[in-house]
Amino acid sequence: MNSPQPQQQPAAETGSLVSRYRQIRRQTEKLVEPLAPEDAVVQSMADVSPSKWHLAHTSWFFEQFILGPNLPDYKEFHPRFHYLFNSYYYTAGNMHPRPERGLLSRPTLAEILAYRHHVDSHLLELLDKQGSDGELAFLIELGLNHEQQHQELILTDIKHVLSCNPLKPAYLKLKLEPCRAPTAISYLQIPSGIVETGAAGTEFCFDNETPRHQELLHGGSLANRLITNAEFREFIDDKGYRAPELWLSDGWAAVQQQQWAHPLYWSADMEIEFTLHGEQALDPNRPVCHVSLYEADAFARWAGARLPREAEWEAIAAGQEITGNFCNEKTGQPLHPASCSGPGMQQLFGDAWEWTASAYAPYPGFKPLQGSLGEYNGKFMCNQQVLRGGSCVTPVGHIRASYRNFFYPSSRWQFSGIRLARDENA
Repeated sequence: MNSPQPQQQPAAETGSLVSRYRQIRRQTEKLVEPLAPEDAVVQSMADVSPSKWHLAHTSWFFEQFILGPNLPDYKEFHPRFHYLFNSYYYTAGNMHPRPERGLLSRPTLAEILAYRHHVDSHLLELLDKQGSDGELAFLIELGLNHEQQHQELILTDIKHVLSCNPLKPAYLKLKLEPCRAPTAISYLQIPSGIVETGAAGTEFCFDNETPRHQELLHGGSLANRLITNAEFREFIDDKGYRAPELWLSDGWAAVQQQQWAHPLYWSADMEIEFTLHGEQALDPNRPVCHVSLYEADAFARWAGARLPREAEWEAIAAGQEITGNFCNEKTGQPLHPASCSGPGMQQLFGDAWEWTASAYAPYPGFKPLQGSLGEYNGKFMCNQQVLRGGSCVTPVGHIRASYRNFFYPSSRWQFSGIRLARDENA
C-alpha cells in the first residue's frame, strides 16, 4: 500500500464535509475565547507558538494548498501573511523565524480572526462549486486534521505560556475533582509472531501511518494502565534523578544541564501542579504527565520494565474501542477513568501521549505526499521518538490506533506520560 494520495470521494459526502469544516474551524476559535488578546501574543519558548499564530497558520494552510491552486481569481487577505504564517514548508517559500513569532504584535488578534473568516468564505464557496472533486475533498480533510493538531497545540502552548507568569493565571478556572486510586498494575500479553501494522482501509490517515506492513513481535506484556503521580514520586524519592545508571546518556546530560528533579509543572516541594485551571494540589492518583522520553525510560528501568515498541502498542490498541478522556471533557488533565478498577486494558486513548521505545522512522516502502505537502511528516523522520494514543487535549475523533505522534526525546511541554512493557523473561 502506497502513501495516501488524493482519492476520489462520492459527491454525497460534500454536505458532511461542509458541516465538518464549519465545526472544526469554529472549535479552534472557541479554544481562544477564554484568552485576552494579550495572552494570544506571548511565546514562552521556541517550541511554543502564540495562540493567534495557530489561528493564522491553520488558515494559511487552506489558503496556500487549496484556495490559491483552485480559485484563479482568489485574492489573498494580506500579501505578507504568506511569509508570516508559513511554518516549515520551504518549497512554498521563505518564512518568519519560528523563535520570533512572539514578536508579532501585529497583525492583531482581531485582524487574524478576520483573515480566518475571509478564508472560510472562499473555501465554502469552493466546496459549493467543486465539492464532488475527490482530490479537493482529500486536501480539505488533510487541512482539517492539520487544524485539529493545532487545536491540541493551542492548549499545550498556552499552558506553558501561563505557567511562566508569576500570577499563575488559569486558562479556565475549574476545581478538579480528585481521582480515585487505581488498582495495582497488571500486564496483558502482547502477541508474538508476524502482525500487520499501519493504517488500513479507506478512512483518512496521515502519510506517516503507511504503508501497512508486517512486523515481527517477540511477545512480552503491556501494562494495563498509565503510571500515576504517586508511582513516579516513588522513583523520585528513591533518588531516581540522581542515579546515572538509570539514564540514557543524553538523558543524564539533560538532567544535569536542566536541573530536572521532577516532571514539568510540579512545584519544588511536589505538592502543587500547574494546570490549565491554574495551580492545583498534586493528585497522587492522576497519571503522571509532562515527562520527557528520557524520564519515561529511566522510570521504566527503575521499575524493572521497559517502554513498549510502537508495533506492540498498536497490536494491542487495534482491537480496542477508541474511547477515553479527550479534549471535550474540558478537564485538560489526565484522569483515571471509573472503569480502571479491573485487569482489562485501560487508557490506550486519551489522557496522556505514551512514549514508545521506537524511533520515528519511515515504514518499509514509505512514500510522502507529492509536492510541498510531502514536507508535512517525512522530513522529520530523524532524531525523534514515537508517541501513541492521544491525550486529554486531543480532539475527539482525531485519534486512531495507527496514529503516530513524534517529538524530540527531551520534550516535556506536551501531555506525555508512561505505560510500561515487559519482556517474556522479565
